[in-house]
Amino acid sequence: MRLSFRPTPRPRRRAGTAALALAALTLAPVPAAASPAAPVPPGGHCARLGQLHVPGAEHQRAACLDELTTAGTTGSGHTDPADWAGLTPADLAVPTGVPGIQIDGYFPDTSATNTNHGWKHDAQFVIRLPDRWNGGLVTAGTPGNREQYANDRAIADWVLSRGYAYAATDKGNTGPAFHRDGRAPGDAIAEWNDRVTQLTRAARAVVAQRYHRPPARTLVTGISNGGYLVRWQLENHPELYDGGVDWEGTLWRSDGPTLLDFLPRALRNYPVHAAGGEGAERARRALHAAGFPAGSEFLWPYHHKVYWDLTQRIHREEVDPDFDGPIEAGTPYCAPGTPACDADYDYAARPDGVRRAVAKIALTGRIGKPLFTLHGTLDVLLPIGEDSDVYARMVREAGRGHLHRYYRIEGGTHADSLVDAFPGRLRPLTPCHRTAFAALERWLASGHRPPASGTVALPTGTDPVTLANTCSLR
Repeated sequence: MRLSFRPTPRPRRRAGTAALALAALTLAPVPAAASPAAPVPPGGHCARLGQLHVPGAEHQRAACLDELTTAGTTGSGHTDPADWAGLTPADLAVPTGVPGIQIDGYFPDTSATNTNHGWKHDAQFVIRLPDRWNGGLVTAGTPGNREQYANDRAIADWVLSRGYAYAATDKGNTGPAFHRDGRAPGDAIAEWNDRVTQLTRAARAVVAQRYHRPPARTLVTGISNGGYLVRWQLENHPELYDGGVDWEGTLWRSDGPTLLDFLPRALRNYPVHAAGGEGAERARRALHAAGFPAGSEFLWPYHHKVYWDLTQRIHREEVDPDFDGPIEAGTPYCAPGTPACDADYDYAARPDGVRRAVAKIALTGRIGKPLFTLHGTLDVLLPIGEDSDVYARMVREAGRGHLHRYYRIEGGTHADSLVDAFPGRLRPLTPCHRTAFAALERWLASGHRPPASGTVALPTGTDPVTLANTCSLR
């Protein structure tokens, strides 16, 4: 599967899972069009539309659009708002005025969870080529188990408005049953990494076809599971990129911590805490000890209802399908003590084969190009102390600290839509991502050193619109 991009589903039991998975982040005010854009290519608007070919694609469909951002693609049918729902704050500004070419298509694959365009085919991608190009390319994988349009509002709109070409992949499998893909445990997530590599190479070739020269700069970025992909790419294929921005990436390493360590503890202890009475305070302390920070308690009910249970079960099924025997992806909200209950899952006690599955997708910290990492201090899906704090230490221990900047965003949580649900208590990460991206651009272009790693304080007295659109790293 990993090399041929044609994974064969491994034997599975009956399905029994719902939807949703991992999601969002933010940094200083930057003009929407700060990067200079080249003149319209020879031939004018949408020139060479009929000559563009995505190398390796099994199917592609190109369109000339007056607007490549969601301000236009929402109406023209060239994005899917359901795919990016919940990832950005309501007050985030939407850029406009980016005409160009969009190519939708898919690479050869044998799984069929992605139904966009009626194709029922995975390994779908989108490539956008603005008429006014700044010479760069941005590639991305998607957060959670979403499809190729998931980053459109959080990332694509902004980088397109700055003149970048943009490409994104669905990672080769989607939805809450993504774990069915592949021959062996760990294969489905391993394919995510391969698909980003595949798309980056193909998109660089398409950019050269469109603009008569290859990209002068290629950057990779992504949210949550997409942030994990950024880390993996810069560790394993630094030759393809000039740098990347990791927005609260998921941490995988054979000896932990991973979400398989802290989510079972949340599932065990939160119901006791929520019930009140005897044991509630002890359960609260246990949640803190598991990594869920003090002060984040107001976020626990939502995450227990929406994220913790499903995220644990489907990712555990991917690397350890034998834990629950003939049951696929466990039993939702099972009580501790129930046989094969994910609330009782103990990664450290599982057979060595589980660690070998995680080793397929593990991170090392050995990045080969500059990387910015952003993570919210109130993230209670991937708690910062169990994730990016650990990854930053891994980078330093690997001797790559000079390539890394790590910004802990005070008041940030995993999904930016929760800023609207809890006004005045959280800050969105989207503008911080943009500021970090611009700081990376300056670092690469002129050697201008970005602010030192540290905690970005939550500003007080800032109105929601300003907070949704500005962020300073200092």
